[in-house]
Amino acid sequence: MAAPVAAGLRRPGEETGAAVPGPPAEAPRSAPAEAPAPAAPNVRCPGCGSGNEAGRTLCVRCALPLAPGPPPEAPPPWWRRLSRRRSRPAPLAGTRPRRAWRGPRVVLPLVLVLVACGVWFGLPYAGRLLGLAREETSPPESLPPSAVGASGALKGHPAAAAFDGFTNRYWAVAAPGATLEAEFEAPGVRVTKLVVFAGTSAKKDEFLTQARPARIVVEVVTADGDASTRRITLKDQPGQQTFDLRGSGVTRVRVTPETAYGTGRGRHLAVAEVEFFGHRG
Repeated sequence: MAAPVAAGLRRPGEETGAAVPGPPAEAPRSAPAEAPAPAAPNVRCPGCGSGNEAGRTLCVRCALPLAPGPPPEAPPPWWRRLSRRRSRPAPLAGTRPRRAWRGPRVVLPLVLVLVACGVWFGLPYAGRLLGLAREETSPPESLPPSAVGASGALKGHPAAAAFDGFTNRYWAVAAPGATLEAEFEAPGVRVTKLVVFAGTSAKKDEFLTQARPARIVVEVVTADGDASTRRITLKDQPGQQTFDLRGSGVTRVRVTPETAYGTGRGRHLAVAEVEFFGHRG
């Protein structure tokens, strides 16, 4: 049996062919093979249906959000927003926060009570307000009376001739102070305009053959029995003359000639046509 060779001294970094005493070195072991990672599941786009990797937030094809999150919260009703307190901003460092004024909790109920009282007391006037609004927005319509009459008229020229729609037939006053009257069915009409054709005709050569009213007195009577009087001055000219005449719930109108143009011996006062315009009801 050969004697072991003594290991000699060597400097650092110096190699020697002599065997190193001790057990033989083991061969390096290879690292175990890792198992393949499982394939990431596809996230399907809700818009176009394309598959996307699990880590994506936008679709690779149409750029729609893959996980839009929960739907937005519905806003609270208006009555809850009135009573909700607003968030105050945080005070700055070194400043003293002001004390917020807290109104009494009876403000909202008090406002609701006042609104209800206003609606309750305003109901009787709602119809009148709606009627006034209709007058301003819609054109007036013709209001033929349901009945007509006169306190006096010459033969062949009755009161009905002043309301028949023809300007070549007229009402002739039998005596001074005679009254022309028109009646409307209940609950009355809303009168806004009065149209008068003075004289015997709208033609100038026939217009001057008889006397014409110069000033008339118009009395408006409502369904409640209230009466209002207005004096209207007419021009001595043929044709239509229009005047403002306001009245609600009108059931009767009286027209009385007060003065006249072209009076003389053998001449009588003539009114060719009287018309009313406004709205029914």
